[in-house]
Amino acid sequence: MILAAGKGTRMKSSLPKVLHRVAGIPMIDYVLDAAAQLQPQSTTLVIGHKAEEVRTALGEQKGLTFVVQEPQSGTAHALRTAEPALAKATGTLVLLSGDVPLLTAASLGTLVDRHKSTRAAATVVTSVVDNPAGYGRIVRSGERIARIVEDKDASPAEREIREINAGIYAFTLDGSDNVFRALGQVADDNAQHEFYLPDLVAIFRARGSTVETVRLQRSQEILGINSRAELAAVSRIVRDTKNQELMAAGVTIEDPATTYIGRDVTIGVDTIIHPCVHLEGSTTIGEGCEIHSGTRIVNAQIGNRVVILNNCVITEVTVSDAAQIGPFSHVHKGTRIGPQVKIGNFVEVKNTQIGARTKSSHLTYLGDSFIGEGVNIGAGTITCNYDGEKKHPTTIEDGAFIGSDTQLIAPVTVGKNAYVGTGTTVRENVPSGALAVSAGKQRNIEGWVEKKKKTRN
Repeated sequence: MILAAGKGTRMKSSLPKVLHRVAGIPMIDYVLDAAAQLQPQSTTLVIGHKAEEVRTALGEQKGLTFVVQEPQSGTAHALRTAEPALAKATGTLVLLSGDVPLLTAASLGTLVDRHKSTRAAATVVTSVVDNPAGYGRIVRSGERIARIVEDKDASPAEREIREINAGIYAFTLDGSDNVFRALGQVADDNAQHEFYLPDLVAIFRARGSTVETVRLQRSQEILGINSRAELAAVSRIVRDTKNQELMAAGVTIEDPATTYIGRDVTIGVDTIIHPCVHLEGSTTIGEGCEIHSGTRIVNAQIGNRVVILNNCVITEVTVSDAAQIGPFSHVHKGTRIGPQVKIGNFVEVKNTQIGARTKSSHLTYLGDSFIGEGVNIGAGTITCNYDGEKKHPTTIEDGAFIGSDTQLIAPVTVGKNAYVGTGTTVRENVPSGALAVSAGKQRNIEGWVEKKKKTRN
């Protein structure tokens, strides 16, 4: 069960807190992904603030059960709200927080193993931190956990305790230790007048049930997010961890501090990433590539030995081996670029297939096109693909030469090895091997400039 009902007041946002992005991914997705690796029988999400927005954002994920907590009266109240959804469940209930995205599946596995092996009624994840302010403190009797006291309810001596409650639990759903039977004893006689889930520790201990703890050595795993500053801090941790993993695997990242690489991005060995590069989504980059500064790549598949020069935006495309893109290129929306293709400065390519060794070096728009191999596209070429109502395709076959400042009025085809002269507006198909021109004969009017000056005077 994942608690995701809170408003997140300190975020000062109209967006539900759990949908805010950590290193480009909604924080709740990290929690769901870690939980999924336990292969649970079910996953229940307790939602409240802007419940429908959260439900809509996560609705496509299979196997999720949503429970609405209204009003939000504490974590124990959230669990009680979910009781009908879990009425037939047996075994171990793992309870997570939707705003704690760094907890690993390995740590969750340790939690479940400890809980089962000790036959505990409850097992609590803890950690020792330098600054425990704001967290519930673990109060022990000898080596055993006795109770958890919330920060606002703690005495001065208890506030000195540095072992904190992570808000992550395992509970038993079977027999006399069924967690739902104990929930009725949780009261709201505290500073917040809420029903605290940590109160279950003292309740189980009082009845003689076993309560265990799992102390995590890496306290950053339990960092919660309650503000924009904490969101940025956790994002930095995620990005730094990813960068360290890639560098250990043979990728050169010249300036990790300014390089943002998403969790699901893969990069081959000997690829060089220059400063201020953003790689996002399901992007895959091959071996021996070089990605220069200022480039953003999203959900793209980049082959081997590809060079992407400065300040390019590349989204949802496939780029084959040894291609070169940029600088200042925009390649997007379903484009497929063949091997050894050159896409140059200030060229935009959309929904276009480009064959091997084709070049478009300057100031061009190629949209909804099929371009063959070995084509040369001159500066200032435009595929005029939209007639105001529909998009139409342009086809340029192998070996064609498109002169500078050409407009191709789609739908139109330029045949194999055809030439299109500079400044031509192509409105009809050009046969293979033909030359297409549309400009008239040049005329020079002698003395025109002087006559113009006299007219102005």
